Amino acid sequence: MLARVLERLGVKSTEVIIATKIGHFPGTAAHAYEPAHIRHQCEQSLINLKRDYIDLYYFHHGDFGKQGEYLEDAAATMDALVQEGKVRLKGQSAYSAADFERAVPVVRPQVLQSWAHALDDQFPVRPGSRVSRLMQEHDLTFVAFSPLAQARLLDKYDPSKPPQFEPGDHRQNSKSFSAEAIAALKPKLEKLKGRFGGTIEDLVTVALQYVLAQPRVACVIPGFRNERQAACNVGGADRSLSEEDISFVREALA
Repeated sequence: MLARVLERLGVKSTEVIIATKIGHFPGTAAHAYEPAHIRHQCEQSLINLKRDYIDLYYFHHGDFGKQGEYLEDAAATMDALVQEGKVRLKGQSAYSAADFERAVPVVRPQVLQSWAHALDDQFPVRPGSRVSRLMQEHDLTFVAFSPLAQARLLDKYDPSKPPQFEPGDHRQNSKSFSAEAIAALKPKLEKLKGRFGGTIEDLVTVALQYVLAQPRVACVIPGFRNERQAACNVGGADRSLSEEDISFVREALA
């Protein structure tokens, strides 16, 4: 679909940076990080994208099998794809500091990816965190998904009518979307509205720029389901937060 859209827009695929991942879908392989599976998925992505290389290829997670049995061979396969010119940059996505600490010395990625938002300082947002130190030591950058905290930072939920999610949605049993959690967050978001403005566009801008202001954060990946949400995500791209603004956000949401 991405190849079709770029072609329809008259944009050469080499004029954009394309990132994708390996590891979520194992197919018939015993593990998604089997070397043959990694190579097959890369080759299929190149066919699908109608291009000769992937700009940024991530390992999707930090599960490299029992005792990391697939880690060294998976890393070697990724290195081979780089040497062949089929991958430009290596990325490592993970969901814990421990997974990053295990994978980074072997994979030697240029980019890390995980969630980061103003309500959670586990990864790059908190100076001196384990992942921040790891990025400093290995000269890495960070790509942040879920910078809007799954829309919790947009003040769109009503504690009297907490959201109901479909079966299988990972938010279904999350305490973050309970009536109590939503009610506790509302007065904090009012503080942000008082300083930065109360529209969805204003809150989106604050949330995204807060993460982008953190050291070594290269970009953010906000989700969207429609054109309005996509427009909100890019509407504040030319705005930035001062150090005073950043401190205000951190203290307001503490």
